[in-house]
Amino acid sequence: MKGFPRMPPDESTQSTRERMLRVTLELIAEGGVAAVTNRRVAAAAGVSLGSLTYHFASHAQLLRESLLLYVEEETSRREQIARELAGEAFTVEQVAAVVEQMVATATDIPQQIAELELHLHAARDPELRESSARCFEAHEKIAAAALAALGIPDAKRHAGKVVALMSGLAVRRLASGATDAQGTSDALVALVAGITATSSAAALSPRA
Repeated sequence: MKGFPRMPPDESTQSTRERMLRVTLELIAEGGVAAVTNRRVAAAAGVSLGSLTYHFASHAQLLRESLLLYVEEETSRREQIARELAGEAFTVEQVAAVVEQMVATATDIPQQIAELELHLHAARDPELRESSARCFEAHEKIAAAALAALGIPDAKRHAGKVVALMSGLAVRRLASGATDAQGTSDALVALVAGITATSSAAALSPRA
């Protein structure tokens, strides 16, 4: 299994728990949520079945915490990018190019597949919906920061549109087996242009 940084074997409770969560994400990326069983996770993580059930009382908890682990790490990475964008003056085209390069990283594909699988599973499993919602909230926070850095008015309100666009492009890219994110930059530029035009029109329209 490739694509996810694996913790080295360690007897500490924290590293053992994290190793099991990373293995869970790997299994989801390879075979979907249905591929995640206690025995498979325990075997791949190199722990006993009893150790797995000690750390995770239910299948839903294992899935939920694996998604949250991914969200935490991905959010940290994207927040750093957002801070870098906010630190200097960039054009919309430059920001879009940075985003396209970020999502095109081949090693991120397993993580992206696992995330999409977990969001789809949340539609059938209410216990996973809160974690799914937190994931989208984290993505929207980064999108809002990027829009604000570009001087877009009411950036928070428009952040959901950016996340929706990126999610749709990700599904298409992963389903087609594409190895790049070609078109992402153009799509983002078009979206931001539309948001800017709408905001300008609203600002100029007479108020009742």
